[in-house]
Amino acid sequence: MINSHEYRMDKKVLYGVAGLCLVFAVLMAGCVNTPAEDGKKTYVVGIDAEYPPFSYLGDNGEFVGFDVDSVKWIAEQKGFDVKIQGVAWDGIIPALQTEKIDMVYSGMSITPDREEKVNFTIPYWQVNQGVAVKNGSEVTMDQFTNGTVVIGVQRSCSADQWMQSTLFGEEQYNQLVKDGKIKLFDSFPMSMVALEQGLVDAVVFDDVNTESYIQGKPQFTMLGIIETEEFYAVAVRKDDNDLRELMNAGLTELMASEKWNELIAQYIVEDETEPTVEPTVNETVVANTTPVNTTATVAANTTAV
Repeated sequence: MINSHEYRMDKKVLYGVAGLCLVFAVLMAGCVNTPAEDGKKTYVVGIDAEYPPFSYLGDNGEFVGFDVDSVKWIAEQKGFDVKIQGVAWDGIIPALQTEKIDMVYSGMSITPDREEKVNFTIPYWQVNQGVAVKNGSEVTMDQFTNGTVVIGVQRSCSADQWMQSTLFGEEQYNQLVKDGKIKLFDSFPMSMVALEQGLVDAVVFDDVNTESYIQGKPQFTMLGIIETEEFYAVAVRKDDNDLRELMNAGLTELMASEKWNELIAQYIVEDETEPTVEPTVNETVVANTTPVNTTATVAANTTAV
């Protein structure tokens, strides 16, 4: 589990001498959005560090992934530095709002609830929700959408929000959580471990992440993909229009560059096998994950809030 970096001030400092307080304040002033030694501005980028293939801790102990490499490329092209920081997903928007980080660049879907709290850049990727089960499972999509099996999901992710707002509604969702039919986990990998151990019957999460996770793991299989047509974008604070425009320009350049295709080839796993499930009135089954790199799509899905 990734712990968020908390910035707490020891109350004893408040009772120290004025000189010590001043030194402490100067040191704290360099935590977010500050010039680096080379004179460039440094932005702290919050990520979910257990979110492959977009952001995760690599074998070398450093953060890697599609989004991590993307923001580093944008920073290089636009002349700023970045500090990548892992933050617990259910606390990542509060961390942004309280200026502990400057942006969230980690496969964050644009949702109405999030748009009330942050501003989003242009979208850069489209995803749907994938449902994974153990290989040989007799669980069906009908059982999943009816809530008659135990479902595992990462707390506060878009799949969790979708089940609450759309699939079940808030009242039924809360009852399913209370009854243990929906189990909330701190990360997607934790939910998949629970699936392997038989603690849940199915896991719902972004399809591209799920496909990446189960690749090479024969104990898992994709039951189906639910067409929610969500869009990933970078989140910034409501009043940080300059950073939003900077990232919009960077994303536009990235998606038009050869680097974009290199990142897709390096990180993204696409399952071209059609899911063998029957769609119900609650979902449409598809088998595609689409990068957003056209002006028309970008314009249609970007709104200043």
